[in-house]
Amino acid sequence: MGRSESEPIAVGVLGGGFMGGGIAEAVARAGHSVLLYEPVADARAASAQRLRKSVGRAVSSGKLAYGQGEALIGRVSYLESAEDLAEAALVIEAIVEDLEVKVDWFRRLDRIVPESTLLASNTSSIPIAGLASAVSCPGRVLGLHFFSPVPVMRLVEVVKALDTSPETLRFAGEFVESLGKQPIATKDRSGFIVNMLLVPYLMAAVRMFEDEFATREDIDKGMALGCGHPMGPLTLCDFIGLDVLYAVCQSLYEEFKQTEYAPPPLLKRMLAAGRLGRKSGRGFYEYAAERGATASPDGAARSRATTGGRGV
Repeated sequence: MGRSESEPIAVGVLGGGFMGGGIAEAVARAGHSVLLYEPVADARAASAQRLRKSVGRAVSSGKLAYGQGEALIGRVSYLESAEDLAEAALVIEAIVEDLEVKVDWFRRLDRIVPESTLLASNTSSIPIAGLASAVSCPGRVLGLHFFSPVPVMRLVEVVKALDTSPETLRFAGEFVESLGKQPIATKDRSGFIVNMLLVPYLMAAVRMFEDEFATREDIDKGMALGCGHPMGPLTLCDFIGLDVLYAVCQSLYEEFKQTEYAPPPLLKRMLAAGRLGRKSGRGFYEYAAERGATASPDGAARSRATTGGRGV
Protein backbone atom coordinates (compact mmCIF):
# COMPACT_ATOMS: atom_id res chain seq x y z
CA MET A 1 0.00 0.00 0.00
CA GLY A 2 3.02 2.27 0.30
CA ARG A 3 2.01 3.77 3.67
CA SER A 4 2.50 3.21 7.38
CA GLU A 5 -0.51 1.50 8.93
CA SER A 6 0.16 3.45 12.16
CA GLU A 7 -0.73 6.70 10.42
CA PRO A 8 -4.32 7.94 10.11
CA ILE A 9 -5.88 7.21 6.75
CA ALA A 10 -9.03 8.26 4.89
CA VAL A 11 -11.63 5.49 5.07
CA GLY A 12 -14.69 5.44 2.84
CA VAL A 13 -17.92 3.95 4.13
CA LEU A 14 -20.60 3.02 1.61
CA GLY A 15 -23.97 3.17 3.33
CA GLY A 16 -25.17 5.48 6.08
CA GLY A 17 -27.45 3.15 8.00
CA PHE A 18 -27.02 1.81 11.52
CA MET A 19 -24.12 -0.46 10.59
CA GLY A 20 -22.37 1.97 8.25
CA GLY A 21 -22.77 4.76 10.77
CA GLY A 22 -21.38 2.56 13.52
CA ILE A 23 -18.35 1.69 11.42
CA ALA A 24 -17.84 5.39 10.67
CA GLU A 25 -17.94 6.22 14.39
CA ALA A 26 -15.45 3.50 15.31
CA VAL A 27 -13.07 4.57 12.55
CA ALA A 28 -13.29 8.26 13.48
CA ARG A 29 -12.86 7.42 17.17
CA ALA A 30 -9.51 5.83 16.25
CA GLY A 31 -8.33 9.06 14.63
CA HIS A 32 -8.92 8.19 10.98
CA SER A 33 -10.95 10.45 8.71
CA VAL A 34 -14.20 9.08 7.28
CA LEU A 35 -15.86 9.69 3.93
CA LEU A 36 -19.40 8.37 4.33
CA TYR A 37 -21.50 8.09 1.19
CA GLU A 38 -25.27 7.84 1.54
CA PRO A 39 -27.27 9.02 -1.50
CA VAL A 40 -30.56 9.66 0.32
CA ALA A 41 -30.63 13.06 2.02
CA ASP A 42 -32.92 11.98 4.87
CA ALA A 43 -30.73 8.94 5.54
CA ARG A 44 -27.61 11.13 5.61
CA ALA A 45 -29.26 13.44 8.11
CA ALA A 46 -30.39 10.50 10.25
CA SER A 47 -26.88 9.05 10.19
CA ALA A 48 -25.36 12.34 11.32
CA GLN A 49 -27.96 12.63 14.08
CA ARG A 50 -27.22 9.10 15.34
CA LEU A 51 -23.52 9.92 15.46
CA ARG A 52 -24.12 13.08 17.48
CA LYS A 53 -26.37 11.21 19.91
CA SER A 54 -23.86 8.41 20.34
CA VAL A 55 -20.98 10.81 20.89
CA GLY A 56 -23.15 12.86 23.24
CA ARG A 57 -23.78 9.79 25.38
CA ALA A 58 -20.05 9.06 25.48
CA VAL A 59 -19.32 12.63 26.58
CA SER A 60 -22.08 12.58 29.20
CA SER A 61 -20.77 9.34 30.66
CA GLY A 62 -17.23 10.65 30.83
CA LYS A 63 -15.86 8.26 28.20
CA LEU A 64 -14.95 11.19 25.96
CA ALA A 65 -14.09 14.77 26.73
CA TYR A 66 -16.27 17.38 25.00
CA GLY A 67 -13.42 18.45 22.72
CA GLN A 68 -12.66 14.85 21.78
CA GLY A 69 -16.30 14.29 20.89
CA GLU A 70 -16.42 17.35 18.66
CA ALA A 71 -13.16 16.32 16.99
CA LEU A 72 -14.57 12.83 16.36
CA ILE A 73 -17.69 14.26 14.72
CA GLY A 74 -15.52 16.60 12.66
CA ARG A 75 -13.59 13.66 11.20
CA VAL A 76 -16.73 12.30 9.50
CA SER A 77 -17.68 13.87 6.17
CA TYR A 78 -21.04 13.03 4.59
CA LEU A 79 -20.80 12.70 0.83
CA GLU A 80 -23.50 13.43 -1.73
CA SER A 81 -21.43 11.99 -4.57
CA ALA A 82 -19.86 8.53 -4.68
CA GLU A 83 -17.06 9.99 -6.80
CA ASP A 84 -15.64 11.58 -3.65
CA LEU A 85 -14.78 8.12 -2.33
CA ALA A 86 -11.77 8.28 -4.67
CA GLU A 87 -9.85 9.97 -1.85
CA ALA A 88 -10.11 6.91 0.44
CA ALA A 89 -7.32 4.40 1.05
CA LEU A 90 -9.92 1.83 2.08
CA VAL A 91 -13.64 1.64 1.28
CA ILE A 92 -15.92 -0.47 3.48
CA GLU A 93 -19.26 -1.41 1.92
CA ALA A 94 -22.16 -1.65 4.39
CA ILE A 95 -25.30 -1.79 2.25
CA VAL A 96 -28.21 -4.13 1.66
CA GLU A 97 -27.45 -7.87 1.97
CA ASP A 98 -28.15 -8.54 -1.70
CA LEU A 99 -25.52 -10.02 -4.02
CA GLU A 100 -26.76 -8.25 -7.14
CA VAL A 101 -26.77 -4.83 -5.45
CA LYS A 102 -23.35 -5.37 -3.90
CA VAL A 103 -21.78 -6.58 -7.15
CA ASP A 104 -23.13 -3.52 -8.95
CA TRP A 105 -21.56 -1.26 -6.34
CA PHE A 106 -18.22 -3.04 -6.46
CA ARG A 107 -18.17 -2.51 -10.24
CA ARG A 108 -18.84 1.19 -9.67
CA LEU A 109 -16.18 1.44 -6.97
CA ASP A 110 -13.68 -0.23 -9.29
CA ARG A 111 -14.18 2.66 -11.69
CA ILE A 112 -14.18 5.36 -9.02
CA VAL A 113 -11.24 4.59 -6.73
CA PRO A 114 -7.55 4.11 -7.60
CA GLU A 115 -6.20 0.57 -7.88
CA SER A 116 -4.29 1.12 -4.63
CA THR A 117 -7.53 1.49 -2.64
CA LEU A 118 -8.65 -1.61 -0.74
CA LEU A 119 -12.28 -2.66 -1.09
CA ALA A 120 -13.97 -4.42 1.82
CA SER A 121 -17.48 -5.72 2.39
CA ASN A 122 -19.23 -5.90 5.74
CA THR A 123 -21.41 -8.77 4.50
CA SER A 124 -22.06 -11.63 6.88
CA SER A 125 -23.31 -14.19 4.38
CA ILE A 126 -22.42 -13.31 0.78
CA PRO A 127 -19.21 -14.88 -0.62
CA ILE A 128 -16.45 -12.31 -1.04
CA ALA A 129 -15.22 -14.07 -4.20
CA GLY A 130 -18.41 -13.03 -5.97
CA LEU A 131 -17.73 -9.39 -5.13
CA ALA A 132 -14.05 -9.63 -6.04
CA SER A 133 -15.00 -10.92 -9.49
CA ALA A 134 -16.58 -7.54 -10.20
CA VAL A 135 -13.31 -5.62 -9.98
CA SER A 136 -10.22 -5.52 -12.17
CA CYS A 137 -7.82 -6.24 -9.29
CA PRO A 138 -9.45 -8.88 -7.05
CA GLY A 139 -6.37 -9.06 -4.81
CA ARG A 140 -7.50 -5.85 -3.10
CA VAL A 141 -10.92 -7.20 -2.08
CA LEU A 142 -11.72 -8.84 1.26
CA GLY A 143 -14.41 -9.07 3.90
CA LEU A 144 -14.39 -6.99 7.10
CA HIS A 145 -17.37 -8.20 9.09
CA PHE A 146 -18.03 -5.87 12.02
CA PHE A 147 -20.48 -6.67 14.80
CA SER A 148 -23.10 -4.31 16.10
CA PRO A 149 -23.14 -2.01 17.91
CA VAL A 150 -19.82 -1.39 16.19
CA PRO A 151 -18.43 1.19 18.64
CA VAL A 152 -18.86 -1.38 21.45
CA MET A 153 -18.22 -4.80 19.88
CA ARG A 154 -14.51 -5.58 19.60
CA LEU A 155 -14.61 -8.41 17.06
CA VAL A 156 -14.05 -8.10 13.30
CA GLU A 157 -13.97 -11.14 11.02
CA VAL A 158 -11.32 -10.70 8.30
CA VAL A 159 -12.40 -12.76 5.32
CA LYS A 160 -9.89 -13.93 2.73
CA ALA A 161 -11.30 -14.58 -0.72
CA LEU A 162 -9.57 -16.81 -3.28
CA ASP A 163 -7.51 -13.96 -4.72
CA THR A 164 -7.10 -11.66 -1.71
CA SER A 165 -3.42 -10.73 -1.54
CA PRO A 166 -1.25 -11.21 1.59
CA GLU A 167 -0.55 -7.45 1.57
CA THR A 168 -4.27 -6.70 1.62
CA LEU A 169 -4.79 -9.06 4.58
CA ARG A 170 -1.83 -7.62 6.48
CA PHE A 171 -2.98 -4.04 5.97
CA ALA A 172 -6.58 -4.89 6.91
CA GLY A 173 -5.53 -6.72 10.08
CA GLU A 174 -3.40 -3.81 11.23
CA PHE A 175 -6.20 -1.38 10.38
CA VAL A 176 -8.66 -3.38 12.52
CA GLU A 177 -6.18 -3.36 15.39
CA SER A 178 -5.79 0.40 15.02
CA LEU A 179 -9.51 0.63 15.88
CA GLY A 180 -8.88 -1.19 19.15
CA LYS A 181 -10.65 -4.28 17.83
CA GLN A 182 -9.65 -7.92 17.54
CA PRO A 183 -9.39 -9.35 14.01
CA ILE A 184 -9.99 -13.06 13.46
CA ALA A 185 -9.23 -14.75 10.13
CA THR A 186 -11.80 -16.85 8.34
CA LYS A 187 -12.29 -18.60 5.03
CA ASP A 188 -14.68 -17.17 2.48
CA ARG A 189 -17.67 -19.36 3.29
CA SER A 190 -21.21 -18.19 3.91
CA GLY A 191 -21.67 -17.21 7.55
CA PHE A 192 -17.90 -17.15 8.19
CA ILE A 193 -17.17 -18.19 11.80
CA VAL A 194 -19.72 -16.51 14.04
CA ASN A 195 -22.92 -16.79 12.02
CA MET A 196 -22.09 -20.30 10.87
CA LEU A 197 -22.17 -21.27 14.57
CA LEU A 198 -24.85 -18.84 15.75
CA VAL A 199 -27.60 -19.32 13.15
CA PRO A 200 -28.23 -23.07 13.76
CA TYR A 201 -28.54 -22.32 17.48
CA LEU A 202 -31.06 -19.55 16.86
CA MET A 203 -33.08 -21.62 14.39
CA ALA A 204 -33.18 -24.52 16.87
CA ALA A 205 -34.77 -22.14 19.37
CA VAL A 206 -37.32 -20.98 16.79
CA ARG A 207 -38.24 -24.59 15.97
CA MET A 208 -38.55 -25.39 19.68
CA PHE A 209 -40.98 -22.48 20.10
CA GLU A 210 -42.80 -23.39 16.87
CA ASP A 211 -43.33 -26.96 18.14
CA GLU A 212 -44.65 -25.60 21.47
CA PHE A 213 -41.92 -27.51 23.27
CA ALA A 214 -41.54 -24.60 25.70
CA THR A 215 -42.63 -20.98 26.11
CA ARG A 216 -40.56 -18.18 24.65
CA GLU A 217 -39.71 -17.01 28.16
CA ASP A 218 -38.51 -20.41 29.32
CA ILE A 219 -36.44 -20.98 26.18
CA ASP A 220 -34.70 -17.66 26.77
CA LYS A 221 -34.29 -18.19 30.51
CA GLY A 222 -32.82 -21.61 29.87
CA MET A 223 -29.95 -20.23 27.82
CA ALA A 224 -29.49 -17.02 29.81
CA LEU A 225 -29.50 -18.64 33.24
CA GLY A 226 -28.28 -22.12 32.31
CA CYS A 227 -25.51 -21.17 29.90
CA GLY A 228 -24.64 -17.65 30.99
CA HIS A 229 -25.69 -16.02 27.71
CA PRO A 230 -26.36 -12.27 27.98
CA MET A 231 -29.77 -12.79 26.37
CA GLY A 232 -31.89 -15.74 25.25
CA PRO A 233 -32.03 -16.86 21.60
CA LEU A 234 -35.52 -15.55 20.82
CA THR A 235 -34.70 -12.16 22.31
CA LEU A 236 -31.54 -12.15 20.22
CA CYS A 237 -33.55 -12.99 17.09
CA ASP A 238 -35.73 -9.96 17.71
CA PHE A 239 -32.66 -7.84 18.38
CA ILE A 240 -31.00 -8.88 15.11
CA GLY A 241 -34.12 -8.58 12.96
CA LEU A 242 -36.06 -11.56 11.68
CA ASP A 243 -35.80 -10.42 8.07
CA VAL A 244 -32.01 -10.32 8.34
CA LEU A 245 -31.90 -13.75 9.94
CA TYR A 246 -34.12 -15.15 7.21
CA ALA A 247 -31.80 -13.82 4.50
CA VAL A 248 -28.72 -15.24 6.25
CA CYS A 249 -30.45 -18.61 6.69
CA GLN A 250 -31.22 -18.74 2.98
CA SER A 251 -27.62 -17.91 2.11
CA LEU A 252 -26.25 -20.57 4.47
CA TYR A 253 -28.70 -23.20 3.28
CA GLU A 254 -27.94 -22.44 -0.36
CA GLU A 255 -24.23 -22.92 0.29
CA PHE A 256 -24.28 -25.99 2.55
CA LYS A 257 -27.70 -27.64 1.95
CA GLN A 258 -27.89 -28.64 5.62
CA THR A 259 -31.27 -28.59 7.35
CA GLU A 260 -30.01 -26.78 10.45
CA TYR A 261 -29.54 -23.67 8.32
CA ALA A 262 -33.01 -23.74 6.72
CA PRO A 263 -35.36 -21.05 8.07
CA PRO A 264 -38.36 -22.60 9.91
CA PRO A 265 -41.85 -21.97 8.44
CA LEU A 266 -42.75 -19.84 11.47
CA LEU A 267 -40.02 -17.36 10.56
CA LYS A 268 -41.47 -16.90 7.08
CA ARG A 269 -44.99 -16.41 8.48
CA MET A 270 -43.75 -13.80 10.93
CA LEU A 271 -42.09 -11.86 8.12
CA ALA A 272 -45.30 -11.96 6.10
CA ALA A 273 -47.11 -10.50 9.11
CA GLY A 274 -44.54 -7.71 9.42
CA ARG A 275 -43.14 -9.01 12.70
CA LEU A 276 -39.49 -8.15 12.20
CA GLY A 277 -38.44 -7.87 15.84
CA ARG A 278 -37.59 -4.80 17.86
CA LYS A 279 -37.35 -2.47 14.90
CA SER A 280 -40.98 -3.13 13.89
CA GLY A 281 -42.31 -3.22 17.45
CA ARG A 282 -43.11 -6.93 17.42
CA GLY A 283 -41.31 -10.21 16.88
CA PHE A 284 -41.24 -13.07 19.33
CA TYR A 285 -41.87 -10.36 21.92
CA GLU A 286 -43.72 -7.04 21.81
CA TYR A 287 -41.88 -3.71 21.85
CA ALA A 288 -44.68 -1.15 21.66
CA ALA A 289 -42.48 1.61 23.07
CA GLU A 290 -39.65 0.87 20.64
CA ARG A 291 -41.52 0.84 17.33
CA GLY A 292 -39.19 2.06 14.63
CA ALA A 293 -36.08 1.35 16.69
CA THR A 294 -33.02 0.40 14.73
CA ALA A 295 -30.78 -1.15 17.39
CA SER A 296 -29.53 -4.63 16.55
CA PRO A 297 -26.50 -6.77 17.34
CA ASP A 298 -25.91 -7.65 13.74
CA GLY A 299 -28.34 -6.16 11.26
CA ALA A 300 -31.58 -4.67 10.07
CA ALA A 301 -33.66 -4.39 6.93
CA ARG A 302 -32.67 -2.11 4.09
CA SER A 303 -34.38 -1.02 0.94
CA ARG A 304 -32.86 -1.89 -2.42
CA ALA A 305 -33.38 1.78 -3.31
CA THR A 306 -30.76 3.02 -0.84
CA THR A 307 -27.37 2.08 0.50
CA GLY A 308 -28.60 2.75 4.03
CA GLY A 309 -28.85 0.01 6.64
CA ARG A 310 -26.70 -2.81 7.89
CA GLY A 311 -26.10 -6.54 7.64
CA VAL A 312 -25.77 -9.40 10.11
